[in-house]
Amino acid sequence: MESIKEQLQLFVRHFGLLNATCRDECCGEQISMAQSHILFEVQRSPGSPMQRIAEELGLDVTTFSRQVKGLEEKGLVARRISDEDRRVVLLELTPAGTAMLEKINRFMAKKIDRIFAQMSSFEQETVTRSFELLNHALITVGRAEATKEGTIACCK
Repeated sequence: MESIKEQLQLFVRHFGLLNATCRDECCGEQISMAQSHILFEVQRSPGSPMQRIAEELGLDVTTFSRQVKGLEEKGLVARRISDEDRRVVLLELTPAGTAMLEKINRFMAKKIDRIFAQMSSFEQETVTRSFELLNHALITVGRAEATKEGTIACCK
């Protein structure tokens, strides 16, 4: 298993997930990785409750609220109170948030295209299928363990 752990760590490093300057290259804005994930989830489920998105991302509500506040200050997301339950706050992307996510998506697509250009179509399909299998397993394990963080990579 040490080899898999090493491969995952190397992937994160080489893909640039730890690279703070990546966001400048990507969209020219100071968007954190967490904020990028929030934008993605809000786009996937517009008008979703903050609590549900925080749970989906495995973030505690306090951390999530701070990240959302930063996105709000940048004009990228908007909060609104649910008509059905005034205690529930819903999130939606603003037009600027949609444009920002499009920039991020274009950057990521170009990066992935450059990476996949180094592989045959069979290798590309193998990598894609492997990630699907890995994500499915992570979701299954995450549900089974019902961890507060929603991840198996962190220590308690």
